[in-house]
Amino acid sequence: MAATGASAGKTGAHGGPEPTRRDFLYIATGAMAAVGAAAAAWPFIDQWNPSADALALSTTDVTLTPIAEGQTVTVFWQGKPTFVRHRTAAEIKEAEDTPMSDLPDPQADKDRVKPNEAEWLVVIGVCTHLGCVPVSNAGDFGGWFCPCHGSHYDTSGRIRKGPAPANLPVPTYAFTSPTTIRIG
Repeated sequence: MAATGASAGKTGAHGGPEPTRRDFLYIATGAMAAVGAAAAAWPFIDQWNPSADALALSTTDVTLTPIAEGQTVTVFWQGKPTFVRHRTAAEIKEAEDTPMSDLPDPQADKDRVKPNEAEWLVVIGVCTHLGCVPVSNAGDFGGWFCPCHGSHYDTSGRIRKGPAPANLPVPTYAFTSPTTIRIG
């Protein structure tokens, strides 16, 4: 008995059933669905990448030549104000001579600056109490004063008086030349 075309199917060159037009449509539809899903997912995955602004701020170069002795400049690094201070010899001596027992968050001045570069202090300019931005060259110790809640920092950025629990943080930085530093 001969089989009808619908139930018998045709055999291909390899002995299996020959692909039909319907098989082709299933494969084409699946491929288009996969491409569409990838195209829809790409913007979602791509938004996890850091923005160009964030990449640009991952490091900040600061030229030190225009900063006069005793002056503090504010630069922005990773969206935070960062103070670069050219300290005087008197400020350095006072910071080095401060007894550790006078400090709520004891840290030696030499641990907050680069070796042989004590005249340059780099600290993140955000008060460690509630995140305000302290005023430079102010306060009872000549360093920074946070007028919001009354925290006083010395010329080494160490908390000396007020509610702030910790010193101003020192970011990672390095001298790339005798007159330039790279923060970050």
